[in-house]
Amino acid sequence: MYEAASERYDHMIYNRVGNSGLKLPAISLGMWHNFGDVDLFDKSRNVARRAFDLGITHFDLANNYGPPAGSAEENFGRILKKDFLPYRDELIISSKAGFYMWPGPYGEFGSKKNIMASANQSLKRMGLDYVDIFYSHRPDPETPFEETAQALDLLVRQGKALYVGISNYSAEQTEAITKIFKELKTPFIIHQPSYSMYNRWIEDGLQDVLSREGLGSIAYSPLAQGLLTDRYLDGIPKDSRAARSSSQFLDVEAVEKTVEKSRALNEIAKRRGQTLAEMAIAWILRDGKVTSVLVGASRVSQLEDNVKALNNLDFSSEELAEIEKILK
Repeated sequence: MYEAASERYDHMIYNRVGNSGLKLPAISLGMWHNFGDVDLFDKSRNVARRAFDLGITHFDLANNYGPPAGSAEENFGRILKKDFLPYRDELIISSKAGFYMWPGPYGEFGSKKNIMASANQSLKRMGLDYVDIFYSHRPDPETPFEETAQALDLLVRQGKALYVGISNYSAEQTEAITKIFKELKTPFIIHQPSYSMYNRWIEDGLQDVLSREGLGSIAYSPLAQGLLTDRYLDGIPKDSRAARSSSQFLDVEAVEKTVEKSRALNEIAKRRGQTLAEMAIAWILRDGKVTSVLVGASRVSQLEDNVKALNNLDFSSEELAEIEKILK
């Protein structure tokens, strides 16, 4: 069914996660969208199977991914059962808790109650005994970081997670919770922030903290919800998400603000023999500070195009300077 392992792994680059013993593929498959019940199961299954053939061993989920919430984990559990269980030891599977999942005071954020319940639900949905990485999906403004960290630590001690991570934490919040994990001796290894050419907030302190603490990072939304693709280079297609204004992250105003920059970046990408999307992914991986880039794909062809970014990760100083000038 799949390529021989030696051939499969020849397609991919694997990077060490900070100072840990774990390695992640330079490109990982995110299941935020395109794997819920609103999507065709066979289409999602084909994307996941092709990802594994391309050497993408990391599949990233969360309890609320779908839509509807929970359905991405359920569908991934079906894919695991049909295709991947014989390969479980070759896979890195992650999930998260923190965003709204069920009504009442315990259905979101970072309490021990929410994290433990969410992790147990996620494992049941996927049909797994453990995940490789379990994240606190966002900081909780009311729960002490000690409680959140202790809950994640307990998951490891119970054998329900091998490593833990955090997502959407600021530089200061990351520094604070890292100290607690160190005291607990928790295998805390990774941060999952949003990061792209159009969203560079992690460069303002967070990357310094991660480097200093020996932590890895995995970037989500690397293509800025499609702004860094050829989708919007000629305006806003009528059938696009921006035209429908159904996304909280992408609308007509966002496209209009970036279209000229995207066109200029696309010219550089052409000179490099890449699509704009390929160059945008390569740019994130340019200096080795980011361990892996999370891509979402609704089609196998999309996924294959994203992986092509790894064919040219080197930027000349002139290219980087030209890109900086465009992005300012």
